[in-house]
Amino acid sequence: MTYTPSRPMAAAMLRSLLVSGGAGPGPGPGPGPRDPPPGAADALEAQFSCPICLEVYHRAVCIAGCGHTFCGECLQPCLQVPSPLCPLCRMPFDPKKVEKASNVEKQLSSYKAPCRGCSKKVTLTKMRAHVSSCGKVQEQMANCPKFVPVIPTSQPIPSNIPNRSTFVCPYCGARNLDQQELVKHCMENHRNDPNKVVCPVCSAMPWGDPSYKSANFLQHLLHRHKFSYDTFVDYSIDEEAALQAALALSLSEN
Repeated sequence: MTYTPSRPMAAAMLRSLLVSGGAGPGPGPGPGPRDPPPGAADALEAQFSCPICLEVYHRAVCIAGCGHTFCGECLQPCLQVPSPLCPLCRMPFDPKKVEKASNVEKQLSSYKAPCRGCSKKVTLTKMRAHVSSCGKVQEQMANCPKFVPVIPTSQPIPSNIPNRSTFVCPYCGARNLDQQELVKHCMENHRNDPNKVVCPVCSAMPWGDPSYKSANFLQHLLHRHKFSYDTFVDYSIDEEAALQAALALSLSEN
């Protein structure tokens, strides 16, 4: 049985190797970039890679709550929704508490790793720019096999299934809001909006009327959509059959 250290332990071992590998006898290495010991370069680049784009961090930022780090540009889409979640652990976070990862930037300037194409040793801060212009890397990418499904299928993919997971705000058009986020968004941003609007949740249901406008949409949201229909509704049956099933279940429980 092969022992595999945990990720934090592996990272600690790598840092230990890096410090001891460049030191030699006497005092430690100077302030310049350090070369990793043989075999540690791949692990070093992986340690400082963004979990979204899988490239070395670029303008790294850190989520204060969970401590996970990403490229600033990679995290931007997550900051555009009302209730952002960490892409890695799914923990909710406050967009105002995303900070520049200065310690990561400092470490990127401290280490060198060989380019995976030409093997030239490059400081990690400059690795992205080098890889984008390295002829060997471009050649490797051109020779990569094209994606082919493992098991081809002739089963048709339905195209007329409505999206019942996320909704669009009927007031301002904000997208990708789940049911709870829609309620929160409307309460925070449209509490005093007098316009009559179509409920996006109801209109997505098999029995919904996409032309019906609620006179008091916020009250409708708070009273009608306290739960997710997915928990209770069988979308494959019509409204009458659903009512009969609910009555039968109620009688059986009593």
